Amino acid sequence: MALVSQAGPSYCIRTEIIRCKAGNHVGFSMTNNIEASKMKELCAVFSSLSCNSAKNAQMLHVDGPGVGCKRGHRVIVAASPPTEDAVIATEPLTRQDLIDYLASGCKPKTNWRIGTEHEKFGFEFGTLRPMKYEQIAELLNGIAERFDWEKVMEGDKIIGLKQGKQSISLEPGGQFELSGAPLETLHQTCAEVNSHLYQVKAVAEEMGIGFLGIGFQPKWGVKDIPVMPKGRYEIMRNYMPKVGSLGLDMMFRTCTVQVNLDFSSEDDMIRKFRAGLALQPIATALFANSPFTEGKPNGYLSMRSQIWTDTDNNRTGMLPFVFDDSFGFEQYVDYALDVPMYFVYRKKKYIDCTGMTFRDFVAGKLPCIPGELPTLNDWENHLTTIFPEVRLKRYLEMRGADGGPWRRLCALPAFWVGILYDEVSLQKVLDITADWTTEERQMLRNKVPKTGLKTPFRDGLLRHVAEDVVQLAKDGLERRGFKESGFLNEVAEVVRTGVTPAEKLLELYNGKWEQSVDPVFEELLY
Repeated sequence: MALVSQAGPSYCIRTEIIRCKAGNHVGFSMTNNIEASKMKELCAVFSSLSCNSAKNAQMLHVDGPGVGCKRGHRVIVAASPPTEDAVIATEPLTRQDLIDYLASGCKPKTNWRIGTEHEKFGFEFGTLRPMKYEQIAELLNGIAERFDWEKVMEGDKIIGLKQGKQSISLEPGGQFELSGAPLETLHQTCAEVNSHLYQVKAVAEEMGIGFLGIGFQPKWGVKDIPVMPKGRYEIMRNYMPKVGSLGLDMMFRTCTVQVNLDFSSEDDMIRKFRAGLALQPIATALFANSPFTEGKPNGYLSMRSQIWTDTDNNRTGMLPFVFDDSFGFEQYVDYALDVPMYFVYRKKKYIDCTGMTFRDFVAGKLPCIPGELPTLNDWENHLTTIFPEVRLKRYLEMRGADGGPWRRLCALPAFWVGILYDEVSLQKVLDITADWTTEERQMLRNKVPKTGLKTPFRDGLLRHVAEDVVQLAKDGLERRGFKESGFLNEVAEVVRTGVTPAEKLLELYNGKWEQSVDPVFEELLY
């Protein structure tokens, strides 16, 4: 769903959204009737007319991703990447189209939703070894058959599942990810997580497979992790060592939980983006849960967070430009245009375009597909390959937290919803962080993976700021009126004691576990 917004005088547009045989959505010019009619012969029209005025913008409900609108004549529609190639565009994409694509995410507050994603490590009960692809395929097929999910294939390999607006996908090392549906309340979000874990366990336990909720693989090296048969990951695996020393660790040995949240306008997006970036180190500290590497303490509380500092600095980090007075959709597009590409998806194959930028693509200068121009589907794919601490698509993704046990999977969205979906709490956070410097924000980003809430900040510790922020999140949830503040209990305990989940694991490791990481597979078993 997306708001069709219009600037200038009232007018009426005929919006036809085309679905191709492969299930893709395309954007095309409404001024070119001949091209549009040709496309109709290839595709089935599945959505209708809309007459809007500048005063009375209306919501279009479509089966799939949202619809946005260029200010005069173009309908912008995007597909979930990567499906099939988009039909070749009738006009070259412009920079303005890319800006309008992001702006098409704007929604009135009544349509704001919560989308939670979480990853987990599958392992064999007997050996604790990571699940092999063959076991993952059996698991996916079992879930599909028992719980009525649709299979997602790449060639003849099953690589995921879909059911309504939920999907299950595989990260490069077989990390099992649920991308949840956009839901209204945290109660629905937590119910969705519980339902997913129930279904996965029902099939996995019969296979002797368990799932571990932690931010970094505690026992096995990269060489022990199976590689998933997905084309995009092969390209990334070859490219990562050229741009950072820890990219393969990121791909194969990390797990995260993140929440995706909406905005109502460009100004609302900017305020939430700034609050999200400033507070991301606090979220990293509260959810720090990755202190082990290959069977031993690694010196960090969040090894997962540390890994991002040397993965690929062209596409990661704290994005200082978001705090510039000039920041908006336009500046994010300019940033994304210059982030090096990984691939384009054509004819059911990933084509390696590493080292070139999307700006080159818009100019038709990609050596990997000479003279070809991008579609909005390519743009959407490209946006998924940028990995800052907060990421902008047609919503904002909070990306700073380690994976963890199920209560924390509900706590992470509660933390961010309480702050970003409540105007009073959001403004108070912006007031608290308004005078934080670029250097201070970067210092927190650098130090928190190691020292967590004990990171010195100004005249105290980060824990003291975190206490205030968690209280603001609680207040915000209470004002929402859905009785959701109980979901914050997990993080309230962390700030109360100052002890992060990782420090609890280290205490167990040095005590009861007698310096073995093996018990973590039982301690954090879903």
